[in-house]
Amino acid sequence: MERRAVLGQPGLGTGDAGRALLCVLCCVLPQAAPQVLRVGGIFETVENDPVNVEELAFKFAVTSINRNRTLMPNVTLTYDIQRINLFDSFEASRRACDQLALGVAALFGPTHSSSVSAVQSICNALQVPHVQTRWKHPAADGRDLYSVNLYPDHAAISRAVLDLVLHYNWRTVTVVYEDSAGLIRLQELIKAPSRYNIKIKIRQLPPGSKDAKPLLKEMKRGREFHVIFDCSQRTATEVLRQILFMGMMTEYYHYFFTTLDLFALDLELYRYSGVNMTGFRLLNTDSPQVSSVVEKWATERLQAPPRPETGLRDGVMTTEAALMYDAVYVVAVASHQAAQPAVSSLQCHRHKPWRLGPRFMKLIREARWDGLTGRIAFNRTDGLRKDFDLDIISLKEEGIEKVGVWNSHSGLNVTDGHRDRARHGGDSLANRTLVVTTILEEPYVMYRRSEQPLQGNDRFEGYCLDLLKELSNILGFLYDVKLVPDGKYGAQDDKGEWNGMVRELMDHRADLAVAPLTITYVRETVIDFSKPFMTLGISILYRKPNGTNPGVFSFLNPLSPDIWMYVLLACLGVSCVLFVTARFTPYEWYNPHPCNPDSDLVENNFTLLNSFWFGVGALMQQGSELMPKALSTRIVGGIWWFFTLIIISSYTANLAAFLTVERMESPIDSADDLARQTKIEYGAVRDGSTMTFFKKSKISTYEKMWAFMSGRQQTALVGSSDEGVRRVLSADYALLMESTSVEYVTQRNCNLTQVGGLIDSKGYGVGTPMGSPFRDKVTIAILQLQEEGKLHMLKEKWWRGSGCPEEDGKEASALGVENIGGIFIVLAAGLVLSVFVAIGEFVYKARRSSGVQQCLPVHAIMEELGLSLKTQKKLKKGPRTKGRSPFTSVLTCHQRRTQRKETVA
Repeated sequence: MERRAVLGQPGLGTGDAGRALLCVLCCVLPQAAPQVLRVGGIFETVENDPVNVEELAFKFAVTSINRNRTLMPNVTLTYDIQRINLFDSFEASRRACDQLALGVAALFGPTHSSSVSAVQSICNALQVPHVQTRWKHPAADGRDLYSVNLYPDHAAISRAVLDLVLHYNWRTVTVVYEDSAGLIRLQELIKAPSRYNIKIKIRQLPPGSKDAKPLLKEMKRGREFHVIFDCSQRTATEVLRQILFMGMMTEYYHYFFTTLDLFALDLELYRYSGVNMTGFRLLNTDSPQVSSVVEKWATERLQAPPRPETGLRDGVMTTEAALMYDAVYVVAVASHQAAQPAVSSLQCHRHKPWRLGPRFMKLIREARWDGLTGRIAFNRTDGLRKDFDLDIISLKEEGIEKVGVWNSHSGLNVTDGHRDRARHGGDSLANRTLVVTTILEEPYVMYRRSEQPLQGNDRFEGYCLDLLKELSNILGFLYDVKLVPDGKYGAQDDKGEWNGMVRELMDHRADLAVAPLTITYVRETVIDFSKPFMTLGISILYRKPNGTNPGVFSFLNPLSPDIWMYVLLACLGVSCVLFVTARFTPYEWYNPHPCNPDSDLVENNFTLLNSFWFGVGALMQQGSELMPKALSTRIVGGIWWFFTLIIISSYTANLAAFLTVERMESPIDSADDLARQTKIEYGAVRDGSTMTFFKKSKISTYEKMWAFMSGRQQTALVGSSDEGVRRVLSADYALLMESTSVEYVTQRNCNLTQVGGLIDSKGYGVGTPMGSPFRDKVTIAILQLQEEGKLHMLKEKWWRGSGCPEEDGKEASALGVENIGGIFIVLAAGLVLSVFVAIGEFVYKARRSSGVQQCLPVHAIMEELGLSLKTQKKLKKGPRTKGRSPFTSVLTCHQRRTQRKETVA
């Protein structure tokens, strides 16, 4: 290989005359000649890119130091540059030995791991500092005593990536690496599943090939939305182009690149795609000094000949260039602190180290410098960089923005107001065209009737189209309505695969699902929902039962059978009480021969048969010729008349209702009635939320109903709501569907009715893909529409039908004990009162009768009671015994003679 050396000393020639002249000048003017410090750089070149950006940065830094004498006022920094091919470690060793023979204070480069290891071993042997600016796997034995590395430690980078993943609350992560070194750099993240609830899937980019489309296609099919790419900036540029080609540059994906050059890439094509793209930036662009250096670099690079397409922005300073710039400055700072670093020529084959090497290496590791990549400090033991900051950058519509910072000591500090743009939607929806999936379902989405052919969104109308229009007016987006191809809402099959609108959202073929899509737990695990725009429940749709023809004995219907029985028993009871009371009271006995006042024959009209006839006559509102005379019997009669008044009035009022209201006898009144029978077939819409509810329910009644439906899937389950409604009308079938749909159908078909109440409670929501930035915005718009009353207005607009003839909401029911039971209590109280009054009358009359005889023995009283049970009795009057009290005379032993005569009224 041809050796190419560049010597930075002006005037240094290769001829003998030049060397002699230089020696003479150095001897004559030693005090005026500045000291010279030579450093060496070994850089790798690739095909079509003869100039390495690190080499350019190396020269740029040396020139800047020599121009600005504040850092090294008495020392001129020179350099020797060697170029080698990639992966040529042998050539790297040769070039390093050549530079050490020239006398260099430090070696920079190369970048490839095998070449780095070869150069590092030589530097360790000869005790010459080796400065690295690329990631290198740390030595297992820790013997790289003469090495420093400005590139952040791989363990720190891995911790930063893990902290960011935890901050975004990612539960599934896909790691895509370019080479095996990527797995080493991300060790902390790969070990995360054992400590955190994170699932990690690891994939490798195709080696030696730039075609990553098969890998991306597999990731798209697997719905892997959170992806971490560990690759170079060149590979990242190509991968981004292929991601755009695969249609994966959308709001639902979040890509994280571990390369520190994401900010330098040309991302103009992806700014308005809505994609979430995050990375790290080591370059401290917030510093004015850094900005000044970067501008000078950009000016020089723009004046240079154009380079092949690399995917970088024109004139941008990459991280590797900034690290090389800082590395040269660190060596300059260390040499400034050294007294007079005398550099001697070293020979690789002699193994004689540089005697000042350990001291110079110590000065480099102790050096502190605020460079382009922030604060530079090294660990004194292993030479790795410590205490550095990584800017968290994210792609916005305005370009790359800093959203946070990660420090190797304090950790992550996110300054962006939104945790995750994919979740909170940091960008506006204005002027974006969203694909909306829906399903034909009256009155939500229907074909618009028109004599002219319609195109696009004008083909449809309905509640959901009006809702979508209101959302569009608030959020400012455009939309394209498409019907779901399979005509299903979305449910899982036995293999766990989804269909319908849910599948459309999962595959990102649609951005929104605006339809009567029920919010359920299983759907919420695969897609996101907005707040419900309508609340409802499952109800039963069934045809109205036919009215029953009145029977021959329908006049008995106004009163329940129990009341009829109680009325009959009350009539018999009142008759008996009236009979006994009338016999007991003396005022119901009268002289049948008024012309013969001295007749000892008395008569009583209230026989048992007459007492019953009195009760029946009063009950039938006809009366009888029998009229009670005593107070006790009149109490019985009055209470009975009051009783019959209430009974007859209630009967008459309820009879009118029964004659005017046609009774509807439905075979089912609730879901329990459906579950208890098998004659009436019932079912739901196939693959809908109602079917899923019964399929997942653990309630015994609903489990029994699902067993019935699943056993007759071909007949019980219907393809759509319209098919189910037609079946309800044509067959003995009950359809289980949402109450809002039942309400809409019953408003337009008077032959159908809703049976029972709501089985459950749920809501309709706008569906979005998982992690969609539109969900929260749609939710806020729906809440606004709800507060303004527009949702209610939309429902009134589409649900109000012509209506059915007004019907009594409640059919007449038979009166029971709970309705008129109080009258029986009044009747019982009146009967008891009459008995006590009759006893009082008997005692009173007995005292009056004591004037006939002086004494009335007990057996005579019992005989008197016995005579009272007869229709007629004959009394014999006698003089009253003087000097006896009425009570004593009642208990005397004088006998009372009575002549009886039975007559039949």
